[in-house]
Amino acid sequence: MSFKYLSESTKKTEQLGKALAKGLKPGDIVCLFGDLGSGKTVLTKGIAQGLKIKKAAVHSPTFTLMNVYPAPKVPVYHFDLYRIEKPKEIQAIGYEDFFYGGGISVVEWAERLGRLLPKVYLSVEIHHKAENERVFVITAKGKRLKELVKKIKI
Repeated sequence: MSFKYLSESTKKTEQLGKALAKGLKPGDIVCLFGDLGSGKTVLTKGIAQGLKIKKAAVHSPTFTLMNVYPAPKVPVYHFDLYRIEKPKEIQAIGYEDFFYGGGISVVEWAERLGRLLPKVYLSVEIHHKAENERVFVITAKGKRLKELVKKIKI
């Protein structure tokens, strides 16, 4: 089962992120797939806002690979794998401690994980439709996340 959403603005993309955040729990992994400038970081800002993290605190960790955003209930681990060339490079930063720990992981450029892509995750594919329009296709890999996808309301 997939959920499709058409966003015509950054505000609507952030609203989608907030809606996703309502169902996320510690240990969940959100993998974002999309071209440069497709809205991955904007969606992450929405997820963070839904988890009571200030929007201004969220920025793409392109050079640091990961940012940690403390939140009232659960931390968010924001990965940007744009500069990763081989999956073993992410192993060097101990990604498993974050993916399978007590926080929520949001991974930009998740396709760079290759064989390290988790078995259970929320897949968010982002496609450009027009200049300001994006189509988000959200698919769950895992039973609990399938329930989350069914309950998305915007």
